[in-house]
Amino acid sequence: MSIKSLIAKQFAKYIHRKTQRWANHPVETQQKIFQQLIHLAKETQFGKDHDFSGIKSFEDFVKRVPVRDYEELRPYVDRVVSGEENILWRGKPLYFAKTSGTTSGAKYIPLTKESMPYHIEAARNAILSYIHETGNADFVDGKMIFLQGSPSLEEKNGIKLGRLSGIVAHYVPEYLQKNRMPSWETNCIEDWETKVEAIVEETFNEDMAVISGIPSWVQMYFEKLATKANKPVGDIFKNFNLFIYGGVNYEPYRAKFEKMIGRKVDSIELFPASEGFFAYQDSQKEKGMLLLLNSGIFYEFIKADEFFTENPRRYTIGEVELGINYALILSTNAGLWAYNIGDTIQFTSLKPYRVIVSGRIKHYISAFGEHVIGKEVEAALKEAMEGTDVQVNEFTVAPQINPQSGLPYHEWLIEFENEPSDLEQFSHAVDQAMRSQNVYYDDLITGNVLRTVVIKKVAKNGFQEYMKSIGKLGGQNKLPRLSNDRKIADFFK
Repeated sequence: MSIKSLIAKQFAKYIHRKTQRWANHPVETQQKIFQQLIHLAKETQFGKDHDFSGIKSFEDFVKRVPVRDYEELRPYVDRVVSGEENILWRGKPLYFAKTSGTTSGAKYIPLTKESMPYHIEAARNAILSYIHETGNADFVDGKMIFLQGSPSLEEKNGIKLGRLSGIVAHYVPEYLQKNRMPSWETNCIEDWETKVEAIVEETFNEDMAVISGIPSWVQMYFEKLATKANKPVGDIFKNFNLFIYGGVNYEPYRAKFEKMIGRKVDSIELFPASEGFFAYQDSQKEKGMLLLLNSGIFYEFIKADEFFTENPRRYTIGEVELGINYALILSTNAGLWAYNIGDTIQFTSLKPYRVIVSGRIKHYISAFGEHVIGKEVEAALKEAMEGTDVQVNEFTVAPQINPQSGLPYHEWLIEFENEPSDLEQFSHAVDQAMRSQNVYYDDLITGNVLRTVVIKKVAKNGFQEYMKSIGKLGGQNKLPRLSNDRKIADFFK
């Protein structure tokens, strides 16, 4: 065992004990965060506008601060972007994480000196948690690659801005710099396809031990590697045994990845966003990711099926239940207040609090009242694939409300790696799995309101072409699993 791996194990043990202290006192931890946030922001413009000085309890906060999304918070954000101080948080942000908005073009999410360290610590602690549980620390001596956005930063009114993954690249600890790949020059390449080609050339003859990124884009990297070497990725990188991912569910990709790698590898799921680092997988045995309750974020939860009603109830951590679909609401030390990030989660454990990402509050199908969510379509596809050699590269689902003939249906657009021998039989299996996942969908099929699912095959790299056509190829961009319209489906006409 190397000195580096020995030190990593000792540090992992220390971080585990530290994590247990707040994880074992979740309600008290969140209450402390809440009080700190209100106290530190009471002299900001937002704090004055919402009478933070008069807030003594969560109930006071709910009365004064409504739930807002980016568009609703934008008047304050625009003032921060223009260079004003003490608007949403003390002083000015260190950075803006620039992301794609749905209705307003670019979104600028502030990152402050208080919030930035938590992004770095959470990613580090996820790896240390894995080391503590498994005892495996050998990979710290190998090379590590993080497929991410360009670290090149712009500047706006004295504040640097860029993609979150690019900003985080500036904070890689010195002890990892020698292990980290690709080179700075390659990481700065903006065009994703050119960048992946360059990464393949740089890493091909290296000892890659850890690979990290969004599964759909790592798949693109693996395919290019395997084509170049004409052998599995696991034969190219013999010590590659840890895959770190986030952004989308890994399960639809797992079988394809294991085939491309040539063996099973351990994986760690992360739940990061520009607005904060919310959770990471702390156990290889338990389902879900540990919700980070001590990271400068106060969480609220609204039941997804009540979200669009008038004045839905806002729950705190001590009030949540297992298996309920909740919209995730944040107040953070970057100055986001009762902020609807758009993600929905479900709790898989309450001791400690672990979650899975179930979808997006706006990414669902409810054209007929079925309210199908991302978790359900992913689970249905996984169930239909079990016991078969079917492999899927990518997929999305959309409603077909006005078919040329027959009843309406849900259209599944799937890019297969290995196609089913009988597509009709496979479609039936998907439909049966969907009916077991969602009782409303089952009722609509039973009541002859909908016909069973229709699967449309998408050509190889078809979804990459779609993402490229909308300027979102690579980086942190993700294909929506569900749409309540046909914008994506119509691209493939």
